[in-house]
Amino acid sequence: MNIKEQAIQMDGIVAQGAIVDAVKRFFAENATISDYNGVATTNKQQMVEKMEGFAGAIAQVNGITHHHTIVDRNVSASEFTFDFNMKDDSKIYWHEIIRRVWNDKGEVIQEEYFNAQ
Repeated sequence: MNIKEQAIQMDGIVAQGAIVDAVKRFFAENATISDYNGVATTNKQQMVEKMEGFAGAIAQVNGITHHHTIVDRNVSASEFTFDFNMKDDSKIYWHEIIRRVWNDKGEVIQEEYFNAQ
């Protein structure tokens, strides 16, 4: 499986705002996820539920910018900026690096978020 192609495809879906679809399509069932706020999930279903809840709380997408993707063997790192207005009137502006470890089937088995600001 070509991990670079998988990473680029996934990042393209995320850049279009279809974050839940990206998780459903590219994550292995046993994928683990952690972010810089200490939130973690231990499988694909938990991540889908987390992303569905997050996406449902967005009032307006001001922008999603995909800056770069690099791949080294089975590890990718993608830089994004996310700018959202939320339904609770808060604003989210994240500039982050998303590190993913991929299995030999082209599925994400580990994802970790790093604050790039």
